[in-house]
Amino acid sequence: MQRLVRLAVASIALAAVLTSCGGSPSASSSGSTSLTVLAAASLVNTFPKIGAMYTQQHAGITFKFSFAGTDTLAAQIQQGAPADVFAGASTTYSDQLSSSGLIDTATPFCTNQLVLVVPPSNPAHITSLKALTKPGIKLVIAGPTVPVGAYTLKVLDNLNAPYGPSYSGKVLANVVSREADVESVLTKVKLGEADAGFVYITDAKASAGDVRAITLPAFAQATAIYPIAVVKASKSATAAKQFMDYVLSPPAQAVLRRAGFGPPPSS
Repeated sequence: MQRLVRLAVASIALAAVLTSCGGSPSASSSGSTSLTVLAAASLVNTFPKIGAMYTQQHAGITFKFSFAGTDTLAAQIQQGAPADVFAGASTTYSDQLSSSGLIDTATPFCTNQLVLVVPPSNPAHITSLKALTKPGIKLVIAGPTVPVGAYTLKVLDNLNAPYGPSYSGKVLANVVSREADVESVLTKVKLGEADAGFVYITDAKASAGDVRAITLPAFAQATAIYPIAVVKASKSATAAKQFMDYVLSPPAQAVLRRAGFGPPPSS
């Protein structure tokens, strides 16, 4: 059932991309090039800025960004959605797409980590990670196929060591919703529909004032590695590769750092 839901979501997203793009991206008769970038939902506050910076320096290049959970983006590419660049929040999906010959070899361009967020009023009085085991807590997390959801499960598993082997089970018993992407988790906490949720540090930083963040101990962290690659079916592969290189350049990396993203792995 979950797989059918994911495929349905991917199909809807694919239709949206096809509608917005009007077909495969390519150079227009005027010489301009439109690049379609499929990017993880956690990049929604940074990639448009990076795209705008790139456009200022490269006349004739425009962008169409589509943000969603990385599993949904991968499904779009697998179903033939017109796209030029893939930028996900997990190497699991880039490895799958690369091994299937759908994208070029991916390059990590940044990292991210998780925090627990609560509404500003904190009605459930959550001040520690241990409090998530209290009966009646309404916790929202992303689904297990979404990178942030998989990272959340890893964090909870890591916390079994100090809090006891039953910790993660008690916390998961309080989950009232599993969302399709990190933005949905954040929105439910913002609106007070959940007492707490696990999101990326970057999302908490972008929503400062709308949520309160509780940091995780270093031993419990799950570091997200973000890969970027050119989609094999791109009709503007050269321009796509140039944008990919720009994302790895100091000006674009500075935008990511200001948003709270960490540097890519050194190797």
